Amino acid sequence: MNQLEQLKQHTTVVADTGNFRQLAQFAPQDATTNPSLILKAVQQPDYAPLLAETVARHAGQPLPALVDQVLVRFGLEILKVVPGRVSTEVDARLSFDTEATLQRARGLMALYRDAGIGPDRVLIKIAATWEGIRAAAVLEREGIRCNLTLLFAFCQAVACGDAGVRLISPFVGRIYDWHKKQQGAQWDEAARAGANDPGVQSVRAIFNHYKRHGIATQVMGASFRNVGQVLALAGCDLLTISPELLAQLQASNAPVAPALDAAAARGLDLPALHFDEAGFRWALNEDAMATEKLAEGIRAFAVDAGKLDQLIGALQA
Repeated sequence: MNQLEQLKQHTTVVADTGNFRQLAQFAPQDATTNPSLILKAVQQPDYAPLLAETVARHAGQPLPALVDQVLVRFGLEILKVVPGRVSTEVDARLSFDTEATLQRARGLMALYRDAGIGPDRVLIKIAATWEGIRAAAVLEREGIRCNLTLLFAFCQAVACGDAGVRLISPFVGRIYDWHKKQQGAQWDEAARAGANDPGVQSVRAIFNHYKRHGIATQVMGASFRNVGQVLALAGCDLLTISPELLAQLQASNAPVAPALDAAAARGLDLPALHFDEAGFRWALNEDAMATEKLAEGIRAFAVDAGKLDQLIGALQA
């Protein structure tokens, strides 16, 4: 078996792309999207007709509603290819507004329901701010399953577990990027690879905490920079991987062994942790990497959301 086939024996493989025409060759269980991936897809000639047709069909709707129609249309196309779930993201510009996040998430889910898709096949992606986590707690109680994204700090993972979130996406590659930049010339790539990668270590700590304390929230490693990071997290609940790295895994027959072990984690001596709002904000503030990368990620997604607005708005003109 190639490495992708071997990885699927230990972990649920998810494709991280808005390009649904790439999906079939990798046979992932689920797929994730975000504003940047959708923006990248709609700018490709293959997808321009789909964008134009969706906007024309819903002409006259307010711009935010049109954007959500486009996001859901891509989600529906993805669900024709994957047997599991698609993640569709709430506008990052709402990351600090619980009520607005709730309204947008409910609207996205309503569009999926109108298209005949049940909540078991959709995850609503929300940034793992305090406000986003609070919104997710409400949505989960309503039966809307959530994927908390832009997750860099252990306190974010703990709060998501307490909120009963269905799934979290800790960002491996962006944590790696931060530490590599901080250390500059002192960075030793070989010494910080695999299990010693700071992004891998972050996901392992979250995975072990969840399994030790019986937290049902699923852990899905995300934002990978290389195949080594992926393989170092074999055994994680899920891993969402770009088509480029999926292709690399598919091209290699080197052995893949599980690196994370839920049964072993249940025997670890790890303290139970919980955060109120003040404790959460302080813990996040104390983690410079997480504070910087969370803010940077929200800003970047907001920029791409604005670009998507402009593309869709121009089609309305």
